[in-house]
Parts: sequence; structure tokens; C-alpha cells
Amino acid sequence: MGVFEKIFKRPRLQKQVDGYFQMLDGYTPIFTDYDGGIYEMELTRSCIHTFANHCSKLLPAVSGPDNRGIQQMLDGKPNPYMTAAQFVYKVATIYDAKNTCFIVPILDEFDRLTGYYPVNPQQTEILDVGGEAWLRYTFRNGKKAAIELARCGWVSKYLYNNDIIGESNHALHPTLQLLATQNQGIMEGIKNSASIRFMATVANLAKKEDMKKERKQWVADNLGPDAGGLALFPSTYTNAQQIQSHANIVDSEQMKIIETRVLNYFGSNEDVLQNKTVGDAWSAYYEGKIEPFALQLSLAMTCMTFNQNERKRGNAIVWSANRLQYMSNNEKLQVSSQLFDRGVLSLNMIMDIWNLPHVDDGDKRYIRKEYTEISQLDQVAALQEELTAAQNQLNATKKPPDDPEKEEDDDPERQDQTEE
Repeated sequence: MGVFEKIFKRPRLQKQVDGYFQMLDGYTPIFTDYDGGIYEMELTRSCIHTFANHCSKLLPAVSGPDNRGIQQMLDGKPNPYMTAAQFVYKVATIYDAKNTCFIVPILDEFDRLTGYYPVNPQQTEILDVGGEAWLRYTFRNGKKAAIELARCGWVSKYLYNNDIIGESNHALHPTLQLLATQNQGIMEGIKNSASIRFMATVANLAKKEDMKKERKQWVADNLGPDAGGLALFPSTYTNAQQIQSHANIVDSEQMKIIETRVLNYFGSNEDVLQNKTVGDAWSAYYEGKIEPFALQLSLAMTCMTFNQNERKRGNAIVWSANRLQYMSNNEKLQVSSQLFDRGVLSLNMIMDIWNLPHVDDGDKRYIRKEYTEISQLDQVAALQEELTAAQNQLNATKKPPDDPEKEEDDDPERQDQTEE
């Protein structure tokens, strides 16, 4: 039993197919994988990998009553073959490379959810089965499987003609062709510039066969492995000179323009690809690229996991990241010191920012005592005045301590005895 049989344990499409499910705009809901090599180009793969690599650090959080153990499933292994990080990485890779990624549920023999699996089929069709939309996958090995659309989740971008499946990457193909031509030109230019070529005039040879024979003999004698690096010309050769080859490749400015077009298409930049982004630069990349994907993934998995009543009770799956970890050390220090003593962050939250382990009682929050709510400033001032007045009154009514020497002087009998 392979992966296919374990995910699609039983054939689910046993009803009469009534054709393709009609979309609102009449678009035929068929998605065919185009083998245009978008993942085979160095720059495009770097963009896709960087995006998927950062997305793999997203953390799942299940809100509401979790009676089915969804949190434990997502924290560990969403399916028998992937960890949580690998699962999100695969979803993000398919999403960025093909603009659409479907997530199918893994069901047991009792039709209960036991996991999630991102599928990468060659063709996806949305069929009409008794008025209900079904997804049918055709994989590269020829196997097919089908499941109800309502039980699946999907993330998409470039939604235009289809309400579910994103547009293809045909808009990027001219740029990919330029990249391919540029790489081929560089290789051919290096080959041509590295080759040694000569031209000369040969006398007393009129037949083509004799000229070919003479050329081969000269190459074998002067350019072969035993030539010794010295080219010798007999007296039959005149006007002998070397042909200088110059590599004609794309200049740096044109290469920069082509690379920028690819980076713009994927919403990335050189600093992100080279892991140089921190602080505001990382926040911009997160908010523009990763956060929209995390939002789509959260909603897709929430809708495919919980029914409407469960969602009303607060059940949801949320994928998020701690963006504070990507600040510079000075920014981390400022955030930690400013938000800790105001009760915004706990000690363990500060430890998360610095990638340190949690400590005991680290979930407590602390606040400085001199802080007061603005609306209570007058009350605090009045209370302070009352406390001051009460302290002054207590000091005024307090009896001074008795002086033993003064008591002895005031005693008449003791004075008489002293005089005598």
C-alpha cells in the first residue's frame, strides 16, 4: 500500500457524474499543471523556497473546544509523512509555484478526520455529482481520486477567471525565456572564448580533401594532448594568425532588470533571498507576502475542519508567527524594556523574543505602581491630600514622650531632700 492508497483509502466517487460543475462566469473548472519549468529556474526556485521556508515557521493555534485533538495533530504530524513544518512548507511551495494548492482530509474507516495532506496533482477537475461539487485529481502516475469540494481546503492567488483556481504563470514566461537565453548565452560565450582558433593561407593545395586532411593533421600536431603548448607553422602556411574570440553576454544592467522582474512577480527582494532582513524590512515582507498566505490557510483549514455550528462557538485554526523575533537586538531590547513593566508582555513572552527557554512563573505580568488611569487622576490627587492631612493631624495630636529627668525635678519631696 502506497501513499495514494493511505490518503484515499476508498473510492468516494460512486455516483453519476453530471459533467463539470458550472461556475458563475461559465469558466470550465479544469486546472492542468503546466510543465514550464518555473521551479527549475535558479532565481524562481530561490524565491519560492525562501517564501516556503519562512512559512514553515508559522505556528498553529486551535481556539474553542478541541474535542478531536486537532491542536495535537497540527503540532506533531498533520499526516503520517510530514511534520507540521514540512506540511506548511509543501502547501506554500505548491501555492507559490502553481498559484493554487488543495488540502484534502485524511479520513479513517468511520469517516472521521485524522489528518491533512497537500496534493500536487497534474490535473484537477471540479465535477457536478448530483448537484454537488466534487474534486477529481489526476496524478502523474495516472491514478485518480475524488472527494467532495466542501471537505477540502484550498489557498489561491491571481483569482480572475475562476472563483477557486488561480491563473497560470504564463505572464512570467517571457521573463523566464530571457533568463534561459541569458544563461545559455553565458555558457556559449565562455566556451567560445576558451577555444583556440587560427587561420592561415596554404599554398599548393587545390583539392578540398587535401585541405581537410592538412587541417586535421595540423590540429592533431599542435592542439592535441601531446602538443606541448607550442603551435608550429611550416613554410607552406602564410599569413597565420590567431582568431580572437570575445564573449557577447548580457550586461549587468540588463541582467538586473530581468532579475527585478522575477522578484517583483514573486513579491521578494535580494535581502530576503540572502536572509538579510530584520526589523521593519522583515515586517514589510511578512505583511505583504506571508501574512496573506497565513490568513488564507487559517480560513481554509478552519472551514474544512469545523462545521458552521462549531465555528459559531469559536472553533478556528490560526497560523501565525512571532514577528518580534526578527527585530534587531536594539529593537528587541527596547520592546522588552518598554512593554514588560507596563504589563503588556509577560516574562515568558520576553524569553520568546530572545529565543530563550521559558522560566517558572514566567506567565505573570508586572506593572509599575506609579501608573494611574487618566480618568482617575483627580481621585488620586484628592486621596493623596486626604492622606497628607490625616498624617499631619496624627502628628499634632500625638503626645510627646515623657522625660525622666524632668519628672524628678518636678517632684516636691525629691526637691526637699535634695536641699537638705
